[in-house]
Amino acid sequence: MASRDDIKFLSNPTIGQQKKKYCRFKKYGIKYIDYKDPDFLLQFVNEQGKILPRRITGNSLKYQRKVSASIKRARHLAMMPYVGDLLK
Repeated sequence: MASRDDIKFLSNPTIGQQKKKYCRFKKYGIKYIDYKDPDFLLQFVNEQGKILPRRITGNSLKYQRKVSASIKRARHLAMMPYVGDLLK
C-alpha cells in the first residue's frame, strides 16, 4: 500500500480547502471599535460602501453588531461615505 508521500497528484490537493475564518476581535482582544477610525472600518465595507456580512468577514455576532453600529456612526458624522464608487 502506497503512503500519501508516494502518491503523485495531478493537481494540488489543497486547492479546494479554505482557511478557517476567525473573529479578529476575539483573537487580538479588541474590546472597543472606534467609529473615529475610518481606515480600520473600511476593511468591513465593500467597494460600493455596503457593510460586509459575518459569513464573509468571520466576525462573531457580538462584534459584527458593534462594527455595523460604528460604521453607521461614522457615516452619520461624514467620516465615511454612504455610497462610494470604488472606495478601495
